[in-house]
Amino acid sequence: MQFGRTYEEFEVGAVYKHWPGKTVTEYDDHLFCLLTMNHHPLHMDVNYAENTTDFGKNVVVGNYIYSLLLGMSVPDVSGKAIANLEIESLRHVAPTFHGDTIYGETTVLDKTPSKSKNDRGIVYVETKGYKQDGTLVCVFRRKVMVPTETYIKERGGEQPGRPVLVEPAKKPAQKSEK
Repeated sequence: MQFGRTYEEFEVGAVYKHWPGKTVTEYDDHLFCLLTMNHHPLHMDVNYAENTTDFGKNVVVGNYIYSLLLGMSVPDVSGKAIANLEIESLRHVAPTFHGDTIYGETTVLDKTPSKSKNDRGIVYVETKGYKQDGTLVCVFRRKVMVPTETYIKERGGEQPGRPVLVEPAKKPAQKSEK
């Protein structure tokens, strides 16, 4: 299974549909809110959401949806990344609710060789997230520095740092005494 791409493997205009999707649970939303100290009642308090908002129910915190989409894109986009350089824009287009399933896709907008090092390049992408009914919920653009094939070869291949399996030495057969 491929994990990320080298600079040469990206083509401007290519679209990567990230799979599988993720159904967002109340637990996911609340845990993310608690971990990031976002205690806004729109996300955490059912009574508040039902009685004081236009939605009538809790809305999933937008940064969870962004983080989820970013994570979904890693195997297709940044799995080999040297660095995430920039998030150029981030738009939350529509609300997401507990029980919605999020899907993502990324389009390659541009790619540029590095000006300072010839073993890497910059890939400019746009990721879109949508719900099970096709409603667009989130869009962001980012720039990722990725290695060239030369970079990968010079550092020992596709999975640097992965240990090589060493089989235990076989013990010599013991002679039985009679």
